[in-house]
Amino acid sequence: MAALKMTISCFVFLQVLSCVLSSFAPTSAQGLKVGFYEKSCPKAELIVKKSVFEAMKKDLTLGAPLLRMFFHDCFVRGCEGSLLLDLKNKKDEKNAIPNLFLRGFEIIDDAKAALEKECPGIVSCSDVLALVARDAMVALNGPSWEVETGRRDGLVSNISEALSNLPSPFNNISSLITQFHSKGLNKKDLVVLSGGHTIGNGHCPQITNRLYNFTGKGDSDPNLDTEYATSLRKKCKPTDTTTALEMDPGSFKTFDKSYFKLVSQRRGLFQSDAALLDNQETKSYLLNQMKSDRSTFFKDFGVSMVKMGRIGVLTGKAGQIRKNCRMVNK
Repeated sequence: MAALKMTISCFVFLQVLSCVLSSFAPTSAQGLKVGFYEKSCPKAELIVKKSVFEAMKKDLTLGAPLLRMFFHDCFVRGCEGSLLLDLKNKKDEKNAIPNLFLRGFEIIDDAKAALEKECPGIVSCSDVLALVARDAMVALNGPSWEVETGRRDGLVSNISEALSNLPSPFNNISSLITQFHSKGLNKKDLVVLSGGHTIGNGHCPQITNRLYNFTGKGDSDPNLDTEYATSLRKKCKPTDTTTALEMDPGSFKTFDKSYFKLVSQRRGLFQSDAALLDNQETKSYLLNQMKSDRSTFFKDFGVSMVKMGRIGVLTGKAGQIRKNCRMVNK
């Protein structure tokens, strides 16, 4: 009987302990969930999708900057729409050097205007950005994933924070791993999200050092395929600041896994692409994706995008729901 009482007491104690601990456990994705607007704005995701698909019917090259827009927003202050703000003094994130080639902001504006007409003050700009990134990839026959929503919008945008928080195309593997880790992302997320370079363009200033003066002796980067370097030099003169270069030559409008093959052949455009071969874990993943029967890239990309979409989110009563994505509510 004493043993039975002790067993019951232990069970009750463990149940109470479990309840106490669960009360301190973080909520799922910090308050985000799939279908957040199911009751408050049932057509929200359809409205965003319509805006994206209409725009990309006219210009498929919008897919890459729309994807990059979400990435660049999340890495600065978290996924709270600070990238979308316009400041009169031009000291906003949009005007930071890494963001100067972003475009497609009008698609965000169009989607938000349609949402405000359907259900005013309900859907945040940061959630629009998350949905747009997914829908843009679907429009390119790329991966799809369930987007968690429920974010609220931030009130601050600072040009210097974009410069200090965004990964650079000149980064080595240790810097990349450190930066991604600081955002709660691991080595797998790093190589998977780098796979987004299968679409879109880079620009000459981002690779000039690899072509002309890599070690200060007028040489090119030894980690860059020599034939590829020669072809790039024909397109990029040392003072060229505007010429666009396909990240994935021949299929830069198609979301596929060919990026990994290019990097394995030392034909990744950026130093940060080549750096993926300098770590055993990222290199192993990269090489596995080249095998048709073992590629998990599409599935993994969705998983990493959801994970990235949880960085520093504002939920509950934090922040606000902006009426216009370019400015805070008055």
